[in-house]
Amino acid sequence: MIDLRTFTYIDILQPKLAAFLQTISTGFQPLEDQALLYIEVAPGISINQVTDICLKQTDVKPGMQIVERAFGILEVHHEDQGQVRAAGDAILDFYNITEDDRIKPTIKTNQIIRGVEGYQAMLVNRMRHGDLISQGETLYVMECHPAGFALIAANEAEKASPINLLEVRAVGAFGRLYLSGNEDEILEAQRAVVDCIENLSGRNV
Repeated sequence: MIDLRTFTYIDILQPKLAAFLQTISTGFQPLEDQALLYIEVAPGISINQVTDICLKQTDVKPGMQIVERAFGILEVHHEDQGQVRAAGDAILDFYNITEDDRIKPTIKTNQIIRGVEGYQAMLVNRMRHGDLISQGETLYVMECHPAGFALIAANEAEKASPINLLEVRAVGAFGRLYLSGNEDEILEAQRAVVDCIENLSGRNV
């Protein structure tokens, strides 16, 4: 039995998220405007099999593979969306499941902090892999379950608004997204994140 926790396509990878992934990817790094597939399954060890399958059947490149006992994570990408979709289809066929068998994502935290103080900005900057936040900016923090859906939320936020992408954590029990900008930019990004997560299908847990 396989538990499909996260299964999500990104159609056009946005510049800031592409740059962010290049700081954390251990495999072939994705590029701006490429399509991307991110999946998370349990038990994790089976991710080895589906990596083999989609690499043999398509031309996608693996950017990230994380194999733990509980969860297994795979990210693949290609400039041709058809190749990425074909990789996803191959994985679903192997497991004999559909995309709707994934867990329906939910938002657990949805915070806006206006006029960030300098010392808090310092703390945020020490843990981020992406842009910096400056004193006085507005900070947005989103937490979701499962973790992997934080990636598509980040991409949709960047499509909607010229925000700063501070951090995306798409591994673990919960995903987290940290954005900064002026208040109007953050409010627009927040709307895009909520719309994205709430409109994704899946099974309730």
